[in-house]
Amino acid sequence: MDEGSELSLTIAQIVQRLKGSHLHSQIERQAKECLHQPEIKLESLKEDVRSFLKTSGWERQLQNAVYRELHVQLPPSHPVAPAEHLKEPLAYMRKAQASWEKRVLKSLNSMSTELGVPLARMRPAVEQKELSNKWNEMGTDEPDLTSFRPVYAPKDFLEVLISLRNPNHDSSEDVGVRSHWGLIQVPLNVRDIPQLRQAYSELNLTSGQLGIDDHAHIHPDLFENEYVQIGKKVVLEQDSAAAQQYSRQGCSNGLRADLWALILNSTNQPQDVMHYEQLTAGVIQHDLLVDNLIYKDVKLTASNDDYYFVFEDFLYQVLLCFSRDTAVLEHFKYNSATPPKSFIQGKGGDEECAVVYPPNGVIPFHGFSMYVAPLCFLYNEPSKLYSVFREMYNRYFFRLHSISSSPSGIVSLCLQFERLLQTHLPQLFYHLRQIGAQPLRMAFKWMVRAFSGYLSTDQLLLLWDRILGYDSLEVVAVLAAAVFAFRAENLMEVTSLASAEAVLADLSTLKVMPLIQIFLFATAI
Repeated sequence: MDEGSELSLTIAQIVQRLKGSHLHSQIERQAKECLHQPEIKLESLKEDVRSFLKTSGWERQLQNAVYRELHVQLPPSHPVAPAEHLKEPLAYMRKAQASWEKRVLKSLNSMSTELGVPLARMRPAVEQKELSNKWNEMGTDEPDLTSFRPVYAPKDFLEVLISLRNPNHDSSEDVGVRSHWGLIQVPLNVRDIPQLRQAYSELNLTSGQLGIDDHAHIHPDLFENEYVQIGKKVVLEQDSAAAQQYSRQGCSNGLRADLWALILNSTNQPQDVMHYEQLTAGVIQHDLLVDNLIYKDVKLTASNDDYYFVFEDFLYQVLLCFSRDTAVLEHFKYNSATPPKSFIQGKGGDEECAVVYPPNGVIPFHGFSMYVAPLCFLYNEPSKLYSVFREMYNRYFFRLHSISSSPSGIVSLCLQFERLLQTHLPQLFYHLRQIGAQPLRMAFKWMVRAFSGYLSTDQLLLLWDRILGYDSLEVVAVLAAAVFAFRAENLMEVTSLASAEAVLADLSTLKVMPLIQIFLFATAI
């Protein structure tokens, strides 16, 4: 398609999507109401209404909504291209994802059968009342979860990624032996350091950054004060695109919550609060098997974390509501995955009786609650926390546990991590491989959780600033490689996997931004 028809197709898709939205009806109502105002003249009706919508802030809201759509929708494609090709163009990736989904669903169904726990049931009235009364202190409840186990852990998922192969690719054509050193053996295009330098130019060593204490050329207070003033102006302007650009150099603690919500166009309008309350009512009415997996995951991860244990109640509330939110199904339009389905009791095999389970189409795995935990530092209002998390998941986090060829997908991140290490620290890579400590096996758990639970929270939020700012998870792979570079000296001395893991066990003292900057901009090419 040429550029003109591609643009008109994109515009048509966005208009179509926004037509059914709450914002559309609000703007329509405002436009009708303004007709009664004396400054609106019949001879210049169109211009006057447009001018009114601009001065009253509705035009900006519409711009932000369009900006959001541009980030989440599929790229324009040939009108007759099959839907699955749009979600994931590579057939072998689609096949691997479908087979992984079957395996996960089978694991969930066998757990249901073994434990005699139904996938879903209506709670008796007494139980509903009890849950309603303790909604804000669910952490005090200690259900017996010993028989429940996570459906899968990141290391199970890694084994699947390692076994991925492109049947049409002859690996003997690859130049050099080095391409076989890594665990990921699929030919995807990932950026090298010169390309990353270009893409992440705002992170260069001469630019001011929040999250770096020692500027040789600019006094940190001077940079920070001026930068915070600009941030306040961005928040005041309510411009999503400006907020995203601003976030590339970091957000100050006082502005981060507003800036992230603005980038994600998460407005927390009365209808959002009402939606959250409806989801809460759904949790109280129905008990799902996945609720136990959520409880278990929070207990195994966040509850044992020095930073996050205080947010236990928030995590239950948000995750239980999330599992019932059918609006999350929207992201399957551009996700390589397909929502899992189960059959209504007694109707097994009858396709008409198949329903998406859980209702949001996402089966939680070990560590899933850590996608929410850091956001609890920013938002203390559950409905706001919920809408920001849902948007973060729909834009970024789903890519960390689906098999796809997306540049932000976990397969590309693994490959990029291995390539960066092989190119810039070949001796280290070879040494670790020789002693049976493949770097990816150690770094995968960090990447699949976008480092949540591994870095100190202030450093993690600085990393997530850049994910939002650059609208990409690529920086996660860069940081993983930078950690190895930073600990290279110690890693060169280890002689076993256990001792390599010990060197990398504690990342809580690391300063994220200097590591990324030095790795990207001080590495000799």
